[in-house]
Amino acid sequence: MQPEAGQALLHVFVATCFCAATVHTGLFAGVSVQVGYEHYAEAPVAGLPACLTMPFNSVVNLAYVLLGLHWFQRSTGSLGSAAERLRLRYLKGVFASMALIYGPLQWLRIATQAHPAAVLDQWVTLPIFAWPVVWCLYLDRGWMPHLFLAIEGLSLSSYGLALLHPCGFEVALGVHIATAVGQALRVYWRQGSTASGTYLALAVLCCLGFMGLKLYDHELARWCLFQRLTGHFWSKVCDVLQFHFALLFLMSLNAHPSPPPAGKAQ
Repeated sequence: MQPEAGQALLHVFVATCFCAATVHTGLFAGVSVQVGYEHYAEAPVAGLPACLTMPFNSVVNLAYVLLGLHWFQRSTGSLGSAAERLRLRYLKGVFASMALIYGPLQWLRIATQAHPAAVLDQWVTLPIFAWPVVWCLYLDRGWMPHLFLAIEGLSLSSYGLALLHPCGFEVALGVHIATAVGQALRVYWRQGSTASGTYLALAVLCCLGFMGLKLYDHELARWCLFQRLTGHFWSKVCDVLQFHFALLFLMSLNAHPSPPPAGKAQ
């Protein structure tokens, strides 16, 4: 593993541990989350271990791990200065680490159906959507680590909305998605290509599929196509593809960030 990828993995792991420790304190004990197999269209299978009680919704989380490993190994190319290549490897490494860790966290929620696991699953979703914003800002303005750290910190803090209203998480997630898409479109219009436009469109379509299929999990189960492999299962497939196409979009853009405003160093 390259040093930048290792550093990225460490940073994501530490942030995730911070979230897990905070959840363990009981700070978010009052947050409204869906817990229980009745919230899933896939019927539990008696006799299977807890980690496979809903086999398809459980095993699909391996796709996140495989995706993360794939992007860890994928080359960033040889264009740009040495510093730019290091920064690009770090940005890619953070995204790959998020996928790598997110899979087991979702599996933990499925297996335990515990409130803390559900809260942690929700919480770590937010900085994942914030990272494309960070990457787009890098491409647009150059390397600004303090700003990037502030964005991720603000993203983590926004989960506090879940304490204020039962739909607080949904509001925070909606703002994250809208901001990520807005920043992606802004960078695309400045320096995009046909390929990057295709990747962006596919990422947005997968995002819509991720939300819609999960939201209508039970309704879709009326159709035989969604009775074994349910809407929730396919929503996770869309989520993994969303990760993948977002990375393809960001990597397909010129690895060189746009020149920063006058007076700001990269």
